[in-house]
Amino acid sequence: MATKKPTDAEPRTPASVTYRDSVFTSRVLIVGERQLNVAAGKLQVDEADAEALAYLEAHADFERLPPAE
Repeated sequence: MATKKPTDAEPRTPASVTYRDSVFTSRVLIVGERQLNVAAGKLQVDEADAEALAYLEAHADFERLPPAE
């Protein structure tokens, strides 16, 4: 019977960045040809998504929140 060997490397999940929407608790943002959804006043995007990050950083409605520990 084969046994599964333990691995030291855990599956890596993409890191995300959270923004707070200071104006709306719910809205849909159109960035390029896709949608970003604000829910409960917050929005999460992948940290590798340069287009979304640039859009959010350019608008005063969005505040980047510190990462949760």
